[in-house]
Amino acid sequence: MFYDFTATTLDGKDVSMSDYKGRVVLILNTATLWGTTTRDFTQMNELMDKYSSKGLSILGFPCNQFGHQENCSGNEIMTALKHIRPGNGFVPKIQMMSKIEVNGTAAHPLFKYLKEQLPYPSDNSTSFISNPNLIIWSPIQRSDIAWNFEKFLIGKDGTPLKRYSKSYITKDIASDIEKYLE
Repeated sequence: MFYDFTATTLDGKDVSMSDYKGRVVLILNTATLWGTTTRDFTQMNELMDKYSSKGLSILGFPCNQFGHQENCSGNEIMTALKHIRPGNGFVPKIQMMSKIEVNGTAAHPLFKYLKEQLPYPSDNSTSFISNPNLIIWSPIQRSDIAWNFEKFLIGKDGTPLKRYSKSYITKDIASDIEKYLE
């Protein structure tokens, strides 16, 4: 169950997913050097502004498995977000977690679980890794996350509800968030 997992924040604190009981949780694998970083982080902040007081939490898990687009570690990630992309003093309003792997034998247990529960994105995306040279993990599984900014929506009771591809616009999850916050 979702609530059985723990993860570590960027500042090194262990967090139990049970801390999010009764909240809708959106989980993303993130990167600071991906082409949609500015759009996705800005839209995550917009979702937090609109829904955090109504019961939404968003957790960002930096990952360097896709095009080496998260070369930073620890607080360097926050510095990159603040000064490079999105830049201009940007501060994420989401809970940033420590850098992890989401695919392969070293995948974080939470992501192994999420991929078991929701093996494919629900948005009918044909999103997959088309260049085998970009696959740097093993073993390869059909349920693997295809790139940065895949999203998982978790219900108030801890049930994984939906998985969205990297192509699905983050702000467009708002209608599902509203539905599950009711």
